Amino acid sequence: MRVVALISGGKDSCYNMMQCIAAGHDIVALANLKPQSKDELDSYMYQSVGHQAVELYAEAMGLPLFRQRTNGVALQQEKIYTHTPEDEVEDLFDLLANVKTQIEFDAVAVGAILSDYQRLRVEDVCSRLGICSLSYLWRRDQKELLQEMIDCNIEAIVIKVAALGLDPTKHLGLRIDKLMPHLVKMGMLVCMPN
Repeated sequence: MRVVALISGGKDSCYNMMQCIAAGHDIVALANLKPQSKDELDSYMYQSVGHQAVELYAEAMGLPLFRQRTNGVALQQEKIYTHTPEDEVEDLFDLLANVKTQIEFDAVAVGAILSDYQRLRVEDVCSRLGICSLSYLWRRDQKELLQEMIDCNIEAIVIKVAALGLDPTKHLGLRIDKLMPHLVKMGMLVCMPN
């Protein structure tokens, strides 16, 4: 399938693109929602930390990049999403609808791992646009997934620390391979039952 990859600048969206390619899909473009008026969103849907690197992804991959601004406001917060004007989900719909007017594609790649909230909203947008959602990381064991990323030589670097158990003076700037032992020790990686 021809795929547009939703990217945030983070390791999960990057690794999901790698999984799409391994599955035989062709990534034809990248898409990103960036903050409207500040550098970081407090969004239920979109990671914005590292969004400045998104243009470098497109340049390195030689792919077109479609970007749109979002205020990142979740007006409809129920588990099952229903179309709500001005909700941040509609920004994703508008972005992908715009991409559809410019290139042909069949699916959207998304790096969601555990959030039903995000997954259901992306699936709603895809359903309305008549495309598939490809979430190869969905419900994967986080410890196993992080180890796979390390084994694939993804050199993800921590650029923000916002979790109990992580100290900016010790952990900010570390690569994930150096941080993983601490994450395991602190029990910060979720293991999914088989």
